[in-house]
Amino acid sequence: MTLKINSKAPNFEIPATSVGKYSLKNSFGKYLVLYFYPKDDTPGCTIETNDFNKLLSQFKKLDCEIFGVSKDSLKSHDKFKDKYKIKFDLLSDEELKVLKRYKVWGKKKFMGREFMGIIRTTYLIDKKGKILKVWDNVKVKDHAKEVLETLKNIIKK
Repeated sequence: MTLKINSKAPNFEIPATSVGKYSLKNSFGKYLVLYFYPKDDTPGCTIETNDFNKLLSQFKKLDCEIFGVSKDSLKSHDKFKDKYKIKFDLLSDEELKVLKRYKVWGKKKFMGREFMGIIRTTYLIDKKGKILKVWDNVKVKDHAKEVLETLKNIIKK
């Protein structure tokens, strides 16, 4: 069960690459894409992150920031960022606080096994910290494009 559209996005403060600590409040006054992904440098997560990276300048033109969140360490995030020249920050939630608050930590199935993990989810948040749209169980192909189109349509209204 993801958080509801039009509800307030839960605030948090966790370690971030290049900025030390990041808090949701840092993004007030801008649109925000918060995408939760399972693991650095795995096939799906790499595609998703690279796609957001390619479209970053278009998101920025719309006054929108992007942050990727996983439970990987900052060290892992830094390696991932360097390897793929990622131009936005990745947030590290090793204690699962934000993952649980955003309801993206849950049961997953893979090859007949059940385990706890990050359910690939993206939140689009407005300039005041309100949730505009939620994508859950994201399929990575063309996902970043879809998020960008959604934001464009919201701004047009």
